[in-house]
Amino acid sequence: MLSAAMGGSARLSQPDVRSPMYTNPEQREDPSVRLSHPDMRKLLSNPSEKESYKHPVGPSRSALQRAHLARAPFASIAEDEMKDQLQIGRAPIASLDCMEEFQGCGGDHVSTRSDSQALVSRQSSIASCLKYKPLGKSGLRVSQLGLGTWVTFSPLVSEETAEEIVTVAYEAGINLFDLSEAYSGGRAEIQLGNILKKKGWRRSSYHVITKVYWNSKGDERGLSRKHIIESVKSSLERLQLDYIDVIIIHRADDMCPMEEVVRAASHCIDQGWCMYWGTSRWSAVEIMEAWTNCRQFNCITPIVEQSEYHLFCRSKTELYLPEIYNKIGVGTMAWSPLAIGLISSKMDDGMPVFTRQSFKGYTWLKDKAGTEDGRKQQARLRELAQLAERLGCSLTQLSVAWSLKNDKLHCVLVGATTVEQLLENINSLQVLPKLKSEHIDALERILDNKPIRPRVVSTLEQR
Repeated sequence: MLSAAMGGSARLSQPDVRSPMYTNPEQREDPSVRLSHPDMRKLLSNPSEKESYKHPVGPSRSALQRAHLARAPFASIAEDEMKDQLQIGRAPIASLDCMEEFQGCGGDHVSTRSDSQALVSRQSSIASCLKYKPLGKSGLRVSQLGLGTWVTFSPLVSEETAEEIVTVAYEAGINLFDLSEAYSGGRAEIQLGNILKKKGWRRSSYHVITKVYWNSKGDERGLSRKHIIESVKSSLERLQLDYIDVIIIHRADDMCPMEEVVRAASHCIDQGWCMYWGTSRWSAVEIMEAWTNCRQFNCITPIVEQSEYHLFCRSKTELYLPEIYNKIGVGTMAWSPLAIGLISSKMDDGMPVFTRQSFKGYTWLKDKAGTEDGRKQQARLRELAQLAERLGCSLTQLSVAWSLKNDKLHCVLVGATTVEQLLENINSLQVLPKLKSEHIDALERILDNKPIRPRVVSTLEQR
């Protein structure tokens, strides 16, 4: 105990098994090996007699007992501990990877569905076996796949279908739900709040993320202290929760000082309205500016940047965000139009098929497909579809698995308008082991867009 109080390891305060006064715990109750005070003094005065010592009043030991005492003390302790643990049905030590896979198979989740629906969730749970990572350098552990609700709570998806999607995602091991105050004018937060209240899941078993900036009313947009605090309070009311796990500041506001933004986010955490805060669609320079202001004004620093990352958008996530993580601990959460369900994995003559969620507000994706760059991407998509067919998966699964292959990502957001589409995205984890180095090389040849950091040019060389 003294060594632990002085800052040493607690292991140092345990009995020294090398001491001649140490006796095996299993033998302490054996009267044949109990030593009297004269015997102990004799043993301490001549330690060489330890091996040949026999208690005069005790019965003679068998060969098995003598062999047991002849073992090395450390080996004896290890074997005794393993024996005790096996007797109560526990594994002695489990690796972290095994624990993650065990937890990912729905160990902490409680199913509240009917038998027919639970069959689907069990199948998806077995197929997924999600792993969990800390979000950034914080202690918040999130599943490697998160549910983005941009299209799930859209007006064209019924409430029953949305509830079933959320339930299947939760029972498959997904513990992160991404929202925004602007999704369907706040309707997304209301629906998710009703689902969470109805299911009665433990609050510690899932994480809710919501974004701040946009609003259904144009005059209430921005990142002023007033808007951030009112948005967080309104989101709590709609979600019917005591706190939000992470608030995401969506886009930087050039009209608002960075000091005001970081002070408002830190104030929300101090009040207990949220636990962490992060950013979305911020540049590396803006993230560093926010972190610097947090250090300067003693505010809580951000833990995550939510960035667009897919086969055709790679530079920021692959070049700059890993460096941001290594320097200041801001993790990366990725999303893509294909993974969150805005674009179907089906191809129509090389043209991606947009889902029924491509209504007003999402048409910019379809308009982009008609440009020159869009036509080049269509040619690449045809080749990618052929590669996915050879791997026995869909184009969406290939895209998600390729994103998960990047170990610098902490979470990849997926979305769905149907349960089948969600299960297709979750089963991307089965494609991940199939992606060998030759397949990655084939992807790079097809895409031909591997980002390269530009060469640093000195001022003298520029002149």
